[in-house]
Amino acid sequence: MTVAEAPMTPSLIRQEGEGERRWFFGGAVFIMKASAEETGGAFLLWEAVMERGKVTPLHTHPDSDETFYLLEGEILVHLDGAEHTVGVGGVMFAARGVPHAFKVLSPSARMLTLATPGCCEQFYLDASVPLAPGESAGEVDFAKVHASAAKNSGIEILGPPPFPMP
Repeated sequence: MTVAEAPMTPSLIRQEGEGERRWFFGGAVFIMKASAEETGGAFLLWEAVMERGKVTPLHTHPDSDETFYLLEGEILVHLDGAEHTVGVGGVMFAARGVPHAFKVLSPSARMLTLATPGCCEQFYLDASVPLAPGESAGEVDFAKVHASAAKNSGIEILGPPPFPMP
């Protein structure tokens, strides 16, 4: 059964700190707030907790729009060829197919990420592992991120991070 065929959860409430915690090999802890299955494929929502220097490769989402809402910290977003700083309370929207990447500028950052529709969920699941309560994050492993992108639709990696690297 595909996510689009899955029955939607009739309702969902998650409080702060609730939701499955996953170590995303690209350098973030994800707290899943609403899965694609729970929303009938309408969207996927997670909280990302990240450290300074976390970057993403330049990529697109061919079949979904991606929205970031910054809860804490500051990021530098490369969006469709231009760079923008986004701080607390700021929003970044990348329409499907628009090249983008980001880098955490502050010591830490926390943001909500919304993918609409939630068709890219399998990429994130295959590029991450569950974290037990109290368990710490692992090592960044972009090879696993690339492997998940090659295996799953939902993301197309276009190149390395477009930011100067230390």
